[in-house]
Amino acid sequence: MTRELAPGDPAPAFTLPRDGHGTATLKDFAGRKLVLFFYPKADTPGCTREAIAFSQLKGAFNEADTDILGVSADSEKSQNAFKAKHALTVALASDETRKMLSAYGVWREKSMYGRTFLGIVRTTFLIGRDGRIAQIWRNVKVGGHAEAVLTAARAL
Repeated sequence: MTRELAPGDPAPAFTLPRDGHGTATLKDFAGRKLVLFFYPKADTPGCTREAIAFSQLKGAFNEADTDILGVSADSEKSQNAFKAKHALTVALASDETRKMLSAYGVWREKSMYGRTFLGIVRTTFLIGRDGRIAQIWRNVKVGGHAEAVLTAARAL
């Protein structure tokens, strides 16, 4: 198993299909700060609350020179439907291959109701203008999380 990413590490490069039928790459955000929030499944309660919270704060993140990208293993079609249903203003990307999810160490073994399976562990990365990881929130609890990330982005 590879070493877990830590603050100061270069953010792993990625190219993913994103909502609106485009692509998102790490290079697209060069020179700006980037919040990458990884969520388990589009249109489920916790993921919906998290995406709405980031969407509501998008203007404040823009003022902090910070972009936001949500990533899950859902299909591009699912991401588009999720975004439209909840009027989300943040960009959403699809990693059905799980290559980026693995590179960021968020595709992991999980357990629920005594069953073990692979899935996304809710995690957020704040990447600095220099392309390095500034902060990581693992096993995120949704309540107040977007606000905490905004505070960190403003301080960076």
